[in-house]
Amino acid sequence: MEHGGKTVFGAAVGILMLETRFPRIHGDMGNAMTWDFPVHYKVVRGANPENVVRGNPKELVDLFVEAGRDLVAMGADGITTNCGFLALIQDEVKQALGVPVATSSLMQVPMVQNLLPAGKRCGILTISKATLTPAHLVAAGVAPDTPIAGTDGLRAFTRDILGDAPSIDFEACRLDMIDAARAMVADIPDLGAIVLECTNMVPYARDVRKTTGLPVFSIHSFINWFQAGLLPKGFPLELDDPRF
Repeated sequence: MEHGGKTVFGAAVGILMLETRFPRIHGDMGNAMTWDFPVHYKVVRGANPENVVRGNPKELVDLFVEAGRDLVAMGADGITTNCGFLALIQDEVKQALGVPVATSSLMQVPMVQNLLPAGKRCGILTISKATLTPAHLVAAGVAPDTPIAGTDGLRAFTRDILGDAPSIDFEACRLDMIDAARAMVADIPDLGAIVLECTNMVPYARDVRKTTGLPVFSIHSFINWFQAGLLPKGFPLELDDPRF
């Protein structure tokens, strides 16, 4: 006998989306074709890149909790968001929703740091170095001396994502990411790996890897890991090997 209890079946991850209009290409968290598994989406009305990245998302926590509850009621078993700066509300949201919550790509930094040999550090590449504060790091469990670089002041990426531009030159964004990555390696000699804070950076993770020669982790790597825990892959209980 099969049991119910959800409205939508087959999707474990629920994504809380900021209210935006900018285009979301393949690889972006907000493009459903990015994922190899089905996900739930819910727009948090009133939360946008400007008031989350450059403002105080703690003032919006009730909006995220309300939207998160809708996702859980619909069928999500775990919740994430599409902005790394929402690490600031990790504790409030997980307590209110009662399910696993992964608000920010930054939560990967301690794990990645533990992968590295002595003398190497995990660094953060963010959309807004100017507003990524020690409080964000503490909320994500990140060491306060973690090196940070940003795309602030370059061609298009920071300006157009935070400005919610209706059209974006994605090649200019790619060049911004490459330039920021090069500068990061030059400025941080002991850099051993990079975590991309911004969920919109995923389409350029391969470029950053190629430019720096370093492992690159993103919200894409994080949520694939999250999904693997929420809905483990099933395997047949047999040795399917044609040699035997």
